[in-house]
Amino acid sequence: MMSRIYDVAVVGAGPGGYVAALRAAQLGLRTLLVEREELGGICLNWGCIPTKALLKGADVLHACRDADRFGIRVGNIEVDIQGLVAHSRRVSETLIGGISYLLKKRGVEVLRGEARLVGKGRLSVTGHDGDQLFSARHIILATGARPRGLPGFPTDHPGIWTYREALRPTELPASLLIAGAGAIGCEFASLYNDLGVEVTLVEQAPRLLLLEDEEVSAHVQRAFEARGITVHTGASLSWQGTGERVVCQLTQGGTSALIEAERLLLATGVQPNSEDLGLESLGVKQERGFITIDQWCRTNVAGLYAIGDLAGGPCLAHKASHEALLCVDHLAGVDGAAPLDRLLVPSCTYARPQVASVGLTEQAARATGRSLRVGRFSLQANGKGLAAGEADGFVKTVWDEETGELLGAHLVGHEATEQIHVLGLARQLEAGDEELAQMIFAHPTLSEAIHESILDGMGRSLHQ
Repeated sequence: MMSRIYDVAVVGAGPGGYVAALRAAQLGLRTLLVEREELGGICLNWGCIPTKALLKGADVLHACRDADRFGIRVGNIEVDIQGLVAHSRRVSETLIGGISYLLKKRGVEVLRGEARLVGKGRLSVTGHDGDQLFSARHIILATGARPRGLPGFPTDHPGIWTYREALRPTELPASLLIAGAGAIGCEFASLYNDLGVEVTLVEQAPRLLLLEDEEVSAHVQRAFEARGITVHTGASLSWQGTGERVVCQLTQGGTSALIEAERLLLATGVQPNSEDLGLESLGVKQERGFITIDQWCRTNVAGLYAIGDLAGGPCLAHKASHEALLCVDHLAGVDGAAPLDRLLVPSCTYARPQVASVGLTEQAARATGRSLRVGRFSLQANGKGLAAGEADGFVKTVWDEETGELLGAHLVGHEATEQIHVLGLARQLEAGDEELAQMIFAHPTLSEAIHESILDGMGRSLHQ
């Protein structure tokens, strides 16, 4: 018989929720995890993991098409989209199975159903066995977010995709219109372009990847356009379709034109899954549906916490997992628990070229009024990049001129997402430019460009 009284109850089993449950159980707390759909949440089922599996397939395809450069002749290349999708689903299923095993191993009690707050420290869960009531000293909400629609666009039109449909196509469309050029929009634009689809990317903001450094945004747009991706920034879409056709009016710079595509992918951001949780009955503070929290992920209601996308941006899986750890450690009284420093949260976009950053953009750093030094180094002068045929990109570092503090780092290029942690660690440990300049980077590696950017910020670059 399942116990109905817990130390910690977690609602939502995504990268925030399941990590919170594992950590709570690891600390010896009796833990309940409630999930209405699948373990792993959006990230493992419909987000981070399956997109990266598909993008790997696109990378393999690109490498085959580029093989002549290395003296390798490749015959007819065919894309089996169903085979690629099957690969992505296998990867997700493997990881989900691993999470299930870990939860069982740690003694976390998992319940499938829909949870609702019915009082302080009390949950009602509706599942296959009807309604059940549970009590917990601490309740952590980790219900995540879902794609946000566009006003005036039909929600049930067969030609309109969210990331769920884009991740499991049965066949490739001839053309794809993407609304939104944040990380998700850019990743799908890169993926479908490599798969041979005619891609048009539309962004209302003045540039794509608005949260990244302006130089990075400009570089990615040039790279996309060189690949044949049509990019419209400072533009808006309005629905004009009739029947099964996807037809939109594109308005840009005071002019309008009709644009038609076989599919339209909405990548215009997310909205929190905060409905039907019983928040209003307890007076839980919210802003635009996102739950308001303090530095320890506590809401204004004692014993109630919120983490991950539900608690606001940046809406990233690793931010959710980190909040899970700091939240549980704090409520359990673990020594050394520290609040989240948002300037230490890395941002990664897995398009081609990849983008990764940590800390402040140059524009944000200048807005602080500090005197800056900026270091740059192009992969065109990096031996490993040239040898691998991956010399498109650069490293940019932003420094406080007086103290040598690393304020921000921005990478664009091959495997940038694997390299950003060097600079994130530098910020975490408060290493300055002098310490980092003395670090020995292996040769030949792409990461040598990081070293050269550090040296360039000090006026000491050797290879440019």
